[in-house]
Amino acid sequence: MKLILKSFSVFALAISLTNCGEKKETDKYGNSVEENTETISETTVDPLFAKGQELFEGKGTCTACHKPDTKVVGPSIKEIAKIYKEKGASIAAFINEEGKPIVDPSQYETMKTNFAITKAMTAEERKALEVYMMSFE
Repeated sequence: MKLILKSFSVFALAISLTNCGEKKETDKYGNSVEENTETISETTVDPLFAKGQELFEGKGTCTACHKPDTKVVGPSIKEIAKIYKEKGASIAAFINEEGKPIVDPSQYETMKTNFAITKAMTAEERKALEVYMMSFE
């Protein structure tokens, strides 16, 4: 009789330990469902930023004179962005010949040769170039 009681006690203890643990969620078929605690963060790129980068590196021919960190023919993109931010000015207006040169006026005549390209762009494309350039710090 003692053996039966011991066996029953061990069995009851085992059942209670397994049932008192963490509750597992099951699907409608009784299969355990594990909770996914992984956080997935989606990084979205501003469509204007992507378009601006495409224009800057492509049909805008901007890379011929401007690099991110280095002055080539024209000032670096970082320098342009810094000055335009400080002055609260618009790159989009400048490349549409609606603003005065504020970064390096001595290079204005060289820059003017590209206005044929930038003025042919839509207002949205010029804004996209501005968004892309102003992202540099």
